[in-house]
Amino acid sequence: MSDHTFQMIAIVFYMCVMLGIGYFAYRRTSNIDDYMLADRGLKPWVAALSAGASDMSGWLLMGLPGAIYLAGLHEAWIAIGLLIGAWLNWKFVAPRLRSYTAIAQNAITIPSFFEKRLKDKRHLLRIGSAIIILVFFTFYVSSGMVAAGKFFEASFEWPYLNGMLFVAVITLLYTLFGGFLGASLTDVAQGLLMFTALIAVPIVAVIEMGSFSTLGAQITEVNPEAFNLFSSFNDTHWLLAIVAIFSTAAWGLGYFGQPHIIVRFMALRSPGEAKVARRIGIGWMFLTSAGAVGTALIGIAYFADAPLTEASSETVFLLLSQIFFHPLIAGLVLAAVLAAIMSTMSSQMIVCSSALVEDLYNIVGRKSSPKMLVMLGRLAVLTITIIATLLALNPDSSILDLVAFAWAGFGGAFGPLVLLSLYWRKLTALGAFAGMVTGAVTVFVWGNIDVLTGAMYEIVPGFLLNLLVAVVVSKRTYKPNPVIDEEFSQMELEVNPRTTV
Repeated sequence: MSDHTFQMIAIVFYMCVMLGIGYFAYRRTSNIDDYMLADRGLKPWVAALSAGASDMSGWLLMGLPGAIYLAGLHEAWIAIGLLIGAWLNWKFVAPRLRSYTAIAQNAITIPSFFEKRLKDKRHLLRIGSAIIILVFFTFYVSSGMVAAGKFFEASFEWPYLNGMLFVAVITLLYTLFGGFLGASLTDVAQGLLMFTALIAVPIVAVIEMGSFSTLGAQITEVNPEAFNLFSSFNDTHWLLAIVAIFSTAAWGLGYFGQPHIIVRFMALRSPGEAKVARRIGIGWMFLTSAGAVGTALIGIAYFADAPLTEASSETVFLLLSQIFFHPLIAGLVLAAVLAAIMSTMSSQMIVCSSALVEDLYNIVGRKSSPKMLVMLGRLAVLTITIIATLLALNPDSSILDLVAFAWAGFGGAFGPLVLLSLYWRKLTALGAFAGMVTGAVTVFVWGNIDVLTGAMYEIVPGFLLNLLVAVVVSKRTYKPNPVIDEEFSQMELEVNPRTTV
């Protein structure tokens, strides 16, 4: 059999496993809480691996190795920033959000949490945040489909459309029927596959190529700055270099506002389990990031005689896996790339579905049976997938440009509000809405002006201005609310029983 045949066998096997997990979850989904939040029954390790897999996407296996292959460890600041941001998110947001969303009338989405936490009777927060989610995530899902189409085009010489539709249909099926539980369980399988691939490739490559010292010498011979985290100081003024490093590491700020990640916190069985989940999740993230960095550095030495171009640099992980492994194993490594793409797509589909059903349909006041709500949730997933597929028909679509600041959009629009909702009882609905709009508009405008984006990543001004406006407006509009005070105090006592209220 040819190498491609072995690789396709591995990928088809992986796809069948994903569908099997989706069916397993389907048999355990009977109401809207099951479909949207797995009835708050995720075990810590499931929540941790699910959050990691839905977060990292293809960036971890292709984008990060490609950037480090070209420029050295200087490009690792984004991974460092994300690692710090993820740890802070699990430490300071996860337990409080799990507790508060249950206390605040069992809010099962971020928009509904904002509304119920702040007693927004005009539904401004719920509608506004749901619209932001739908816009950004529909494009996000579409970008994943584009990436899938190009993956099959490059790896198996499939027509772009065939590869895109293949991945879209498989992801749709297990998400459509399995809901949040299906997405979370498949994320676990995908997270373990990504972990195994990212650890195995650099280890086998080192064994094949010689000792660490020999390999290190070969890498520095090709790129003397490969191991220098601070190489930007060589090319510019030290102050500008510090700003550049801060701007890159500021990706970590985005974690506080990513709906498809923090919804995993809400699905934990209890607030106390966030500690165990944090250790598992950060351990997974650290080791996989180290594997991605190691693979890129090894690639510098291995391809010294025939360097990869800027366009092909993102395939360094795939190329090394095909060189050092049997085609069947290499097929599983290729499946890890698909896993990264599909896990993110499925999580985003569920968040969009919840925004449509829970945050827009339910606020009109119509009473529907649990089965009807689940059916509507599935219809919402189908609708979003169709729209995203239509947007992805053009492989050169400019929607991929939006993905670059979608992370900043969510971080700038939602991040400060999540933190203020959990740590400041005087936040008001009007203050939160004003901050959310300010953050979203700032990111959108800043992210489309080249001079500004070159100076600072747009999440920084968006986050800071959102925070400033939310606090100022809240102080001017605050009125004591006994219900809000009681729920806030209850949350603090549940998270920290030693708190004196």
